Amino acid sequence: MGQKSKPRRLADNEAMAVARMLRGSPQKLNLVAAGIRGLKVEKALTVLEFSPKKAAGDVRKLLQSAIANAENNHNLDVDALFVAEATVGKALVMKRMRARARGRSAQILKPFSRLRIIVRESEEIA
Repeated sequence: MGQKSKPRRLADNEAMAVARMLRGSPQKLNLVAAGIRGLKVEKALTVLEFSPKKAAGDVRKLLQSAIANAENNHNLDVDALFVAEATVGKALVMKRMRARARGRSAQILKPFSRLRIIVRESEEIA
């Protein structure tokens, strides 16, 4: 017995990878994710490798994971993959306090983000 398998949420020519609890604000992470949307995966990896942004390392790791999922789990051709979606969302926000003048305090917000990358195999038209 056991549970029935759930239907696949993605198309047959897509693969996905999700990273949760990435340290950094969603706004900054979205700047990096926007730079790779729609690019072929080889070009996207090159862009991320030479990006000066701190979040580029996390995005590059996740893109490599999505490529590995496509190759190993779904038998897709790695050379025909491109980044179909790269979406960024909010996760939790750690709240800390800092002492200020005259006995007051100020709030320090330390945000976390989540990132989802979907790669799709392009159909080449003959």
